[in-house]
Amino acid sequence: MADNDHGQSIKNDDQYEALREKGASKEKAARIANADNPGKKGGQADPYEDWTRDELYERAQEIGIEGRSAMNKHELKHALRHH
Repeated sequence: MADNDHGQSIKNDDQYEALREKGASKEKAARIANADNPGKKGGQADPYEDWTRDELYERAQEIGIEGRSAMNKHELKHALRHH
């Protein structure tokens, strides 16, 4: 489909280009194109309700949610679900 090579950061160039043509953002297209099995839903992690505030905070830190230091457990769960 695409002749573009997006380098090592994109695992599946064709899928990336198809998603971009459909209007997906660069971030979303890259995330899907780099997924091991994008058609399979997760479900392996415990629901956020079972996580401690510290675990939620660490996950928020991993994905770069801003303002996480001031968030309580409920706010962290909301921010993670809507990132």
